[in-house]
Amino acid sequence: MLQVNFIRQQADFVKERLAVKHFSQLNLVDELIALDEKRRKLQFERDELQSKVNAASKEIGNLMKSGKREEAEALKAEVAAIKVQMEDTSELADLETAVHNILVQLPNLPAAEVPVGRTPEENVVVREGGKKPELAPGAKPHWDLVSQYGLIDFELGNKITGSGFPVYKNKGAKLQRALISYFLDYNTAAGYVEYLPPHMVNEASAYGTGQLPDKEGQMYHATADNFYLIPTAEVPVTNIYRDEILNANELPVKMTAYTPCFRREAGSYGKDVRGLNRLHQFDKVEVVQLVHPETSYAVLEEMVLHVEKLLQNLELPYRILRLCGGDMGFTSALTYDFEVYSAAQEKWLEVSSVSNFEAYQTNRMKIRFKDEKGKTQLLHSLNGSSMALPRIVAALLENNQTPEGIRLPKAVQPYFGGEWIN
Repeated sequence: MLQVNFIRQQADFVKERLAVKHFSQLNLVDELIALDEKRRKLQFERDELQSKVNAASKEIGNLMKSGKREEAEALKAEVAAIKVQMEDTSELADLETAVHNILVQLPNLPAAEVPVGRTPEENVVVREGGKKPELAPGAKPHWDLVSQYGLIDFELGNKITGSGFPVYKNKGAKLQRALISYFLDYNTAAGYVEYLPPHMVNEASAYGTGQLPDKEGQMYHATADNFYLIPTAEVPVTNIYRDEILNANELPVKMTAYTPCFRREAGSYGKDVRGLNRLHQFDKVEVVQLVHPETSYAVLEEMVLHVEKLLQNLELPYRILRLCGGDMGFTSALTYDFEVYSAAQEKWLEVSSVSNFEAYQTNRMKIRFKDEKGKTQLLHSLNGSSMALPRIVAALLENNQTPEGIRLPKAVQPYFGGEWIN
């Protein structure tokens, strides 16, 4: 969430940056400033009244000491009348609510490095790595491979739950477990502390990371308890430090977690969502950092390298994109997407996003730290997928298929307990 004081002081700059994200309701900035001006004026008036009460209370004591009881009683009556006037806080509360309701509709401001653009085609390729495999004639897409080797049953998932909820079995289930273990070990070796958080969160947690109100329609909602199934481990993990004040020597905070993720993904149909390309439930390992504001962009680059090395270890061809303003998430200030090349589908598949949210999330969650001078400041939060499994599995199966079976990359073999799926 943006800060009101900053918006008031830099209104034109805020509008200019929001326009980079193609945010259409720039009028909300002016509405917020006008409402905040009313709120500040009313608060000033209330503060003036409180000052009068404080001064009068002191004067009443002096009058009583001097034996001027009648004057003291008259002043008491004035104070009582002022207090009655101050008891009505509804207007101030309504203004504060109105300001807040606009604030939560404003996305984070994109960083200066964010490319101008509206569509994914305008994202900037930062670099590519790995080599695209040359598959033999008759190579199969992953949805045929998983059927051939008995790894995933999409129809059974549809029977049990519905479309987008696959059932992994035999070596397919084993591969999921192997990749999750490998990703977690890779992250903890880099200094991330592992967590196993709840898979449902309350409204305050979903609000804190910015899923509410922006993505309410994409989240599964358990209405009886007002809990939300998590769309990513980012939500519960970042909220671990909600309403906390850390010391500077505790930074950076580095956390990783595996969770299933639940997303409605409404409106997705056709070839692009076939097989593992887009699911309503999938497994993902996440990395989250809470860092000093002065280091967050250096940490962002470190996290990009961390994910890039993981893809290199998986021996997958990949590319890294810096997202343009129109393709960025609501809460992000700068995002890098990672895509792997799916040889049988002959297309790039997104497998990870690494983002710097600056103080947008931490302002919502009041995650702060005390610097060396004892001043309290908001931290910066960052997160990244390390990794999302479905499209990684799709690319691993497709790119490594041979007449003898599917050969797994060396990094995964110890976790899987073998080199081949056949």
